[in-house]
Amino acid sequence: MMEQKATTREKALKMRERVKKKKPCFIRQESWRYMRLKENWRKPKGIDNKMRKKIKGWPPTVNVGYRGPKAARGLHPSGYEEVLVHNLDELKKVDPKTQVARIAHAVGRRKRAKIIAEARKKKITIVNLKEVKEKVEEKKEKLEGETKEIEEEKEKEAAEEKPKARRKRTRKSEGGAKEG
Repeated sequence: MMEQKATTREKALKMRERVKKKKPCFIRQESWRYMRLKENWRKPKGIDNKMRKKIKGWPPTVNVGYRGPKAARGLHPSGYEEVLVHNLDELKKVDPKTQVARIAHAVGRRKRAKIIAEARKKKITIVNLKEVKEKVEEKKEKLEGETKEIEEEKEKEAAEEKPKARRKRTRKSEGGAKEG
């Protein structure tokens, strides 16, 4: 029984991919003509509206026929159902066999770390974990770069300290000679 659901899900996901490729980009009527109109879809209304009448040469309108298969609706591209998680209690309700978690945007760093740790224990996949990894890697790279720069500056300062002191003495002595 579970195998049948898995195969139908996979087929539905593949079919959804094919349907999405053929689906046009729906744009608001005359958004290409007026800069004040964004391209966000709005249903065309009006008695003489060409787009509403589906006249040839006008952009396509949203239709039921463009819809994906029912089995694939609401699924993440990985084939699992996506669940938005705000805290540990919501994470406990996630079923790792059929669902994946997405940590909400408003969750802070501390709570996010707790959620990630708990998800690893329960073997729950987190969809937006990549962003966190990237940020951590960037911070490490920045720290490494800064430490290298600081070390290089210290070495330069140590090498330049003696010549600077000599130069100052010579300038002072020259300046004193010019004044007198």
